[in-house]
Amino acid sequence: VQLQASGGGLVQAGGSLRLACVASGRTFSRYTMGWFRQAPGKEREYVAAITWRGSNPFYVDSVKGRFTVSRDYAKKTVYLQMSSLKPEDTAVYYCAADEDNLGSWGYWGQGTQVTVSS
Repeated sequence: VQLQASGGGLVQAGGSLRLACVASGRTFSRYTMGWFRQAPGKEREYVAAITWRGSNPFYVDSVKGRFTVSRDYAKKTVYLQMSSLKPEDTAVYYCAADEDNLGSWGYWGQGTQVTVSS
């Protein structure tokens, strides 16, 4: 599986962005898909995920109520809709695929930069 993330950019605090991650390969529908982020000088953080069934989305507490993860099986794409962005959301965002749905996250995209100005 190859993953291609896009949609990052520079936005003012309070603004919105939608990240997209397009997957290649035939088994997209079987994978849990996730979003991670890494800010300068910080460890990578698990942000959101959606199961292969498209149910039970996970969100880290800091983004609950502001971010929404979704997936389009026909387009083999997972989205992260980010609203009410804060400067602390600034990071490189990565999408990942969990091929065994057990948290292994064996496939990663290249990352897309999100910068939120105050």
